[in-house]
Amino acid sequence: MALGRRVAARRHRRAPVILHFGLGAFHRAHQAVHTQEAGDGWWIRAVAPRSAEIVEALRAQAHRYTVLVRDGRQVTSVPVASIRQALHAPTDTPEVLELVADPAVRVITLTITEKAYADLSPSGPIGLLAAGLARRTAPVAVVSCDNLLDNGRRTREAVAKAGAADLGHVTFPATVVDRMVPATTPADRAYARDRAVVVAEPYSQWVLQDEFPAGRPAWERAGAVFAADVEPYERAKLRILNGVHSALAYTGALTGHEHISDTLADPALSRLAVLLLEDVLPTLTPPPGLDLAAYGESVLGRMRNTALRHRCDQVAQDGSLKVPIRLLGTVRDALAAGTVPRWTCLAVAAWLRHVTVSVSDAGLPVVVTDPAADHLRSLSGDLGHLLAAVAPDLAEHQAFRSQVAADLAAFAKHGVGHVISCISH
Repeated sequence: MALGRRVAARRHRRAPVILHFGLGAFHRAHQAVHTQEAGDGWWIRAVAPRSAEIVEALRAQAHRYTVLVRDGRQVTSVPVASIRQALHAPTDTPEVLELVADPAVRVITLTITEKAYADLSPSGPIGLLAAGLARRTAPVAVVSCDNLLDNGRRTREAVAKAGAADLGHVTFPATVVDRMVPATTPADRAYARDRAVVVAEPYSQWVLQDEFPAGRPAWERAGAVFAADVEPYERAKLRILNGVHSALAYTGALTGHEHISDTLADPALSRLAVLLLEDVLPTLTPPPGLDLAAYGESVLGRMRNTALRHRCDQVAQDGSLKVPIRLLGTVRDALAAGTVPRWTCLAVAAWLRHVTVSVSDAGLPVVVTDPAADHLRSLSGDLGHLLAAVAPDLAEHQAFRSQVAADLAAFAKHGVGHVISCISH
């Protein structure tokens, strides 16, 4: 038995490794599942940048956990075992730096959220990545799986700013990821008897540039798509899915809805979602083989999945970082084409009311989690200054500014729900 364990350990060490930063629910429901389903021996060492809770939970159960795939009343439990080591960056810093430099690590993936790319401190994930890459000589691919426009380029720039001067041996493939992963609840943990359980919808998408100098898992076996240019997929996903998701989160919270599926059961907000797609679709170039209208309809169908219980306040987090990517691109392209995107302007106004007034139509406080909330509230008395803090190029566009101002005034006088009910019919 001892010999067998030693042989297994040697094989384990030789197997190709992915190092992942960001041990949240999305990674565990997306990249980790794709890696397991590729079935070609790759495994993951995962780093939690801040909280030790998930590290402790995974270690306590031999790094195995469950994905609860929920579709209506149907629940499928998927066991996942592709993560074989969990590290806590603040307490395991030397080992994390060694792993970034280790040639056995052939791919480094990231799900650290949008705001982490601006944190260049030595202890942040970008700082740790830069310090480890400065020691590294072997080729490696660094793969951002966060919802950033041109996330490969953005990651390279952030790493370079953090001090990694020589990146000639590193590639930064652009990617698009998509799977709805709501926050895990105590009831989910009790149902699965699993401290690290995550919940997800059946749908999962991953589009990547195939730029992996040290090899990669056969993720295409798990449904991933490799494309020379991911930008059309990126824009479609960010504007159709993420843009509508954000708009429903803000309007839903302000009208008293708790979950995204609840918003789509509201006839006025359901109609608003359809109208938003009418704004968005003309601004997009379809990726090969993708019918944008059908994709939009499928997105709304996925959001209606009542089993997900995707909370509006979760989707609404960090709007100052997300709205410019998810909504303002549609605004810019529509204005450039000579049209005012009526419903996207309303969505922007709803976000501004959510983050600055932060009170629902019923007079109840809404949950706001945004690093720029205090700053934006301080500017709320002057719409020009408020818009300039978010989108300087749009702040002086008269048609856009006038429409947002009109919507904000109507919200203040009549309530968000009443306004949307009246103008969406």
